[in-house]
Amino acid sequence: MNAELPPVAPDVVAAAVESLTSRLRKKLDAAIEGYAALPVGTEGAVRRVRCGEDAEVVLTPGPSGTVTDAGQAVCSCLLAPRCLHRAAVLGACPVADAETVVETEPGAATATNADADATNADNANANAGNAVAEGAVPVSSESVVPPAEGDPSSGRAESEPSPPTEAQIAAARGLWTAAAAVLGAGVPAAGAVPQAELLRAAHTARLAGLHRAEAAALRVVRGLRGARARHDGHRLADLVAALSELLLTSGLLARAEPDGSLLGTARRAYRPGGSLRVRGVCREPVLSATGYGGVVTHVVGDDGRWFSVADVKPGGVARARGAGTATVMIGSGGLDHAQLARGGLLIAGATLSPEGRLGAGKGVRATPVAGLPWASGPLGALFARPLEEIVAERLGGAPGVDPERAEQRARELVGCDLVVAGTADGQLIAREIRAGRPDDEGVLIRLAPANGHPDLAHTANFRQLATRPGLRLRVIGRLEPERAATLRPLAVAPLPDTVATLRLPAGWGGHADLGYDRLEGAHFPPSEELPAVTALTEPPPDPLAEAPLWRLRRLVEVAVSGGRRAAAEPARDGDRGGAGAALRRAGFRTAADLATGLAAEADRRSRDVFGRTGEADPDAYARAWLAAAVYLTGAERSLIQATWRPRPATDARPTAEPVR
Repeated sequence: MNAELPPVAPDVVAAAVESLTSRLRKKLDAAIEGYAALPVGTEGAVRRVRCGEDAEVVLTPGPSGTVTDAGQAVCSCLLAPRCLHRAAVLGACPVADAETVVETEPGAATATNADADATNADNANANAGNAVAEGAVPVSSESVVPPAEGDPSSGRAESEPSPPTEAQIAAARGLWTAAAAVLGAGVPAAGAVPQAELLRAAHTARLAGLHRAEAAALRVVRGLRGARARHDGHRLADLVAALSELLLTSGLLARAEPDGSLLGTARRAYRPGGSLRVRGVCREPVLSATGYGGVVTHVVGDDGRWFSVADVKPGGVARARGAGTATVMIGSGGLDHAQLARGGLLIAGATLSPEGRLGAGKGVRATPVAGLPWASGPLGALFARPLEEIVAERLGGAPGVDPERAEQRARELVGCDLVVAGTADGQLIAREIRAGRPDDEGVLIRLAPANGHPDLAHTANFRQLATRPGLRLRVIGRLEPERAATLRPLAVAPLPDTVATLRLPAGWGGHADLGYDRLEGAHFPPSEELPAVTALTEPPPDPLAEAPLWRLRRLVEVAVSGGRRAAAEPARDGDRGGAGAALRRAGFRTAADLATGLAAEADRRSRDVFGRTGEADPDAYARAWLAAAVYLTGAERSLIQATWRPRPATDARPTAEPVR
């Protein structure tokens, strides 16, 4: 993929690949790889790629910056438009989201980029899954079935949600078929042609109103491209999660499940928000792998709703550092982001995105107002709930939960009161403080920097905190949904009614933004005022790391990265690696059965009356893989949730020596 080329609509890429002859399709993957490295000529919005002496591909994006029509991609060769040059250049372009053709509110582009790059910077990835504990009702291959002929939705009461239409069922079956083919092929064989079939199915799903399934299909295509190109930002776990979501959603829709959440919703433009009074909470530096940098300032309304103001542009870490004091582009521009994080705005004519981003349109007017301390106003309730309750609400969910909504929910900020317990194995450990409960009975939490770049202040501030066991803090941060009891703090404040806490300058507005404000020795109490705490010699227990579920995850990921043949190896060598036995010894009998069933199904081949090997059943294999993937996600999420439950202090394996 060439980032200099404009995004292309999925149906345009699919049509270009479908128009090729079988001989040209065999050359397509090599052509895409070669053309992606060619220089791109620029003439305004037009992009030109010279593919040879007599072949030049010209891309003319529409007003949205996306190639949305076949006529916007032209090749000068004699075989055009059914030529290899045009199809290969389109295949080297990024895949456009469905909503890029939707006209958005002025000023929305910056906010959209901010949200996307904030997500990349934090490496947040919330996967759909159910908290399936070992011994609970397992997710079997029979519970996620392939597309079935006919409609089993008859006889439903009128009060129940209506089932999908025939067009939606047909589109879901097409997605299932394309996704199952990609799964069976694996990353090495899932080249441009299988991707085009998936893009065609995604376009059909969009026309049928299956927005959630379409989004999952586009994530799968991007993941396949990243894996094949070995991009630095590619994560195999993300591709596994996207493929699991696509198969699960399309499989349920193909069975005519009457669940409106399976359909999803199309992205909406900015909508009017009326008048809002928002108070600053904290600011967060944003640094993405794609070269973007900036800041996101989090604010909260008087009714407790969260909003954000973003300023993210190309520029890297220097841009992220400078944006912390850049002018807020809402209203008259009387505040910068540092002042907004400690003050507030009274906004008239506000515009809001569905994710809570505040727009900066021409009709928006804003007046600065005074801020509020964290202990008062709507933020006061943020620290009243225990983390165990918040985690159960954020990380719990059934397998059919929309992953995008689940990720958005998991990324919402949380507040808690902590006492620094010390360090263990290079990790900063703190313990939750709850009213009416001894400090040594709170949840042990790993604190991780929101961004480890040395030019940002996170790491330096963590070093200061680590040297002061017993320090009490009020923290606002973000949960890490894929790690055991881990919190990424964004800002800290003094804990009321104690001397063993921070002593911040008056100009900081009562809190320190860990990505920008640097804590110094004068901001901490003397060591003699810090109460003694029990020293830690080891980090808190991590049941996810200690459990043998990694064996099942390896099989699930190998099935995606290597294809069906790679997944069949345990069945062919008699499980020589002992994965099934290790899972059963640890009590994960369902995981062992699913791993054995997946390997056996991957190796299964039918034979005709003459003993010749027939075609493998892609639906049965996809069912077996999906059952294992859904169970794995739920089991891992269940183990992570368990680490947020309070434990006695003896469970932390402390020494007998208190430290100051």
